[in-house]
Amino acid sequence: MKEKLSSWIKLTTLRQLRGLIAIAEQGTISAAARQLYLTPPAVSLQLRELEKAAGLPLFERVDQRFELTHAGNEVLDIAMRMERLLRECDQTLDALRGVDRGYISIGVVSTAKYFVPMVLAAFKKQHPKVKIQLQVGNRDSIVSSLENLDLDFVISGRPPTSFPVESQCIGPHPQVVIATPGHRLAKKKTVTLQELCDESFLLREPGSGTREMADQLLAEAGLNTQSALEFGSNETIKQAVMAGLGVALISSHTVAAELNDKRLATLNVDGLPTDRYWFIVRNQKKRLLPSSLALWELFVDSGSDFLPKSP
Repeated sequence: MKEKLSSWIKLTTLRQLRGLIAIAEQGTISAAARQLYLTPPAVSLQLRELEKAAGLPLFERVDQRFELTHAGNEVLDIAMRMERLLRECDQTLDALRGVDRGYISIGVVSTAKYFVPMVLAAFKKQHPKVKIQLQVGNRDSIVSSLENLDLDFVISGRPPTSFPVESQCIGPHPQVVIATPGHRLAKKKTVTLQELCDESFLLREPGSGTREMADQLLAEAGLNTQSALEFGSNETIKQAVMAGLGVALISSHTVAAELNDKRLATLNVDGLPTDRYWFIVRNQKKRLLPSSLALWELFVDSGSDFLPKSP
């Protein structure tokens, strides 16, 4: 016996669901309309029709912005899954057309943005018709997107262990302590971690892989980080160190240019640089189509050639 379709299933359209996604992301009708290249009245109409089909309010106004109701969050989750399935279908169709077409979504931790764009540029020269979406964030956000299958693969300093993944090493990823060239310890041949106990450490935000490593290293040395300053990006940390605000443990790849120009100096801290590596990682549930697989192989075979060279 054929199951009777509800009015919700019969009346809801993909355009309405995309309107809901845009409103949820932008917070206002006008901003959602700009994102969708529609007029605000058209987006408002889509929302009214969607709420009518659902029989429940999907948004409520809070301080001139639209906030999802509980029902709205449920519909948003379904809409996002549908978008992902449609994207996978599009990728499958592109795969049938060959490696020179397709869509690749990759994620990189913010430290990797100093070499990944060069790899992508080399890939685009060989496959100019392939579309690439790049997501940059801290380790926690990138790993979350990988687990949710929103990304084909990621470039990270350490593969996650909370779900099954496949990973391959790209190359070394040394971590160094940086300071101003005129720092009192800059000319010293060897510096112990204990000699840094009176220094102000500049740290990344919690959730960053660099912060995770810094916390571990400083804790092992018994250093107090209560007076440490937190920053949301490596660029801000570099500027703060150059201004003399403190010292920082950071990837040498993020400061290669500043070290070569002698705007920053590395302290010869005993035990550093540490032996860390860059990895390319994919969720084992994610099926890589030809274009994604071609980029994966480029990272594995030649990724180390693009790593920044530090003095």
